Amino acid sequence: MGNSESDTKISFYIKDNGIGIPQQYQTKIFDIFSKLENNDASSGIGLSIVKKIINYYNGKIWLESQENIGTTFYFTILKNNGTA
Repeated sequence: MGNSESDTKISFYIKDNGIGIPQQYQTKIFDIFSKLENNDASSGIGLSIVKKIINYYNGKIWLESQENIGTTFYFTILKNNGTA
């Protein structure tokens, strides 16, 4: 995990070395109840909640992923909390 800062925003990233996310699912994983695996332990709402929080504060969230190499999630939060 890492971060950087500018005058107006703070940027974060979280990186793993897992199985990666296939290109066709990279935007769908932010949809509510979307899961890549049929796993009863996961509800498929986690990333949709994260995206709603980021959007609420006028931030951005995106990812870069390669199968069998890993995924990096990036997100930004405005320093003024999206209020001006």
